[in-house]
Amino acid sequence: MTLRYIALLVAGLSVLTSKTWAVVDVSMEDRVEVSLKGQAMIPCMYKLKESAKMIVWFTRLPGRDQGRRRIYYYDDQNAIIEEGSDYAGRINVTHSYEPQSERGSAILIIDNVQMSDQREFICIVHDILSDSGEGHTRLQLFNSPSLPVIERTHTGVSVNEEEPSKVADCEVNDGYPRPNITWYKDRFPLQPSDGDIKIMESVTIKPSGLFTVKSELFIKVERTDEDAHFYCEVKYFVPGGVKMTESKKINITVHYPTTNVTLYVNPPDRLIKEGDTVDIQCEGNGNPQPVFTFTHKEEELETKENGMLLLEDVKRSNSGTYECQAYDFETGTGAEGSINITVHYLDHIVVTPEDTVLDQGQDLILTCNALSSLPTYTAWYKDDMQLVERHVLELHNASYDTAGMYMCEVIVPSLPDLQERKSLQISVRGKPMISEITVSQVNKADRFVNLTCYAQGYPFPTITWTLVDEQSGKPVPVAEAENQKIDTGVFSMISVRATSQLTASCSAANELGTVNVSHKIEASVRVTTTTTQATSTKGTGLTVPPKQPPKGGGSGVIIAVIIICLLLIAILGSVLYFLYKKGKLPCGRSGKQDFTKEKASKDDIVMEMKSGKSEEAVLLQGINGDKKSPTE
Repeated sequence: MTLRYIALLVAGLSVLTSKTWAVVDVSMEDRVEVSLKGQAMIPCMYKLKESAKMIVWFTRLPGRDQGRRRIYYYDDQNAIIEEGSDYAGRINVTHSYEPQSERGSAILIIDNVQMSDQREFICIVHDILSDSGEGHTRLQLFNSPSLPVIERTHTGVSVNEEEPSKVADCEVNDGYPRPNITWYKDRFPLQPSDGDIKIMESVTIKPSGLFTVKSELFIKVERTDEDAHFYCEVKYFVPGGVKMTESKKINITVHYPTTNVTLYVNPPDRLIKEGDTVDIQCEGNGNPQPVFTFTHKEEELETKENGMLLLEDVKRSNSGTYECQAYDFETGTGAEGSINITVHYLDHIVVTPEDTVLDQGQDLILTCNALSSLPTYTAWYKDDMQLVERHVLELHNASYDTAGMYMCEVIVPSLPDLQERKSLQISVRGKPMISEITVSQVNKADRFVNLTCYAQGYPFPTITWTLVDEQSGKPVPVAEAENQKIDTGVFSMISVRATSQLTASCSAANELGTVNVSHKIEASVRVTTTTTQATSTKGTGLTVPPKQPPKGGGSGVIIAVIIICLLLIAILGSVLYFLYKKGKLPCGRSGKQDFTKEKASKDDIVMEMKSGKSEEAVLLQGINGDKKSPTE
């Protein structure tokens, strides 16, 4: 019995080693792994003293049908692939034999492996004596799934839920064998637990035999979960091992109630002034943001979306405390906060006294004030030159140089957009004062020159011109004068044709007195070249066009001139007699203002001349010299 058992044991070991009950020793692998659509190579190794007489390959279907189906036959004369089988056109067998080692092989090659190829393959080898041996190999297929697709719950998850809430889905398709899904939170794997985490998985087998796996994650969220990263990991089998793929990382939307409210002004750290637009933002520490209500001085204000209060064209009355109340409808809880804003302002300037007339030698103190919510800087200016940096300006021993336009400026240094300016006129009362008559050559060819007379004084003096021919001693008609008032006096200019030596007199008069200044004008020599230039005895001047001499008219004009002259002689006699009785001299003044609006002192005179009028008009103006100019 012992020998019999030993013989049976040896026979059993021989079966396990060679996988055959026959004398021929055949060796095959238990399993061959291959990817779907790939190429499978199933080796069949045998040991014989001579090459195999016949080799036959069979398949055995899984399931109830365990019958063998031949797919390939080989002998010394033929190599046949069974027509009509699943492998016609897809298989090939290579043969080899090594006499030295007495070993041979038959390798079955399957192209474009299909899911249906996952079955058992049998190789039977026959020798010359018709002994045989067989081996078995199972073909195992693999298919890598698609990348995992993760999608979060878009509605958000509330921390107030008592049961775990669904936060995300993870799905993977077309894997074989079935892939496995694992959930992670910040690189820590999540496992189902009572009350906090629940994972539900569903598996679908497609007609192709491939698997689709879907996993749903349910958790009881906390407020800190809004900053956590969730993702899923898919593990799947490949020939010879296991691989892993991760999905993208997602954040979930967590809903939690507001417990605190914060207010801020946008943009922050900015001083607010009257006229600005102010944006007050109210934010709660909950998610989503609750409904906000703004109040100011116990009055409810209109609130825009996202907790914003917009104040346009604010006034100082908009200063104060603004309160924001938040209410959460889900929990029925509320919170409130407040912020204080100040609207800064600068009132209009008040100058005392305002426009003032001083007597010569008099003193004056001017004050400039403007009410402001912030510290201010005050300065006084005259003729664009700064005088003092304070709100009080003291003027002592007033003179004509004191007269002019003064300007007070108030600025808020911390908020430069807040600034105010106010000007006032200071006049110095006194009789007229004329420095001298200035002469500027206009055109040597036509022998025209411009005479300018600047008279200071207040009330503003009336200027009268007279011209006397030095050779004949007779008066010469004076063209219309061009007069211009400035802050401190009056400019007057006439254009004279210097055909002979003349004496020009400028008379300035007001209710306080009269002053006269004369100037001799040499006759200009006519030249052929016409030049236009303007010079001033004080080094300043303005180029002006030459004044054209009046053109003669026809005989009708001559008759009209004679008639006018007779009438003027009669009127002149009456006026002279009247003035003689009153003890006064006549002052003729006419013209119109047509100077540039620049200020000028008595030492800096810039004039612009207009074309002259006829001599008849000049004589008429001389007779009506008391008539005021439009500017007076």
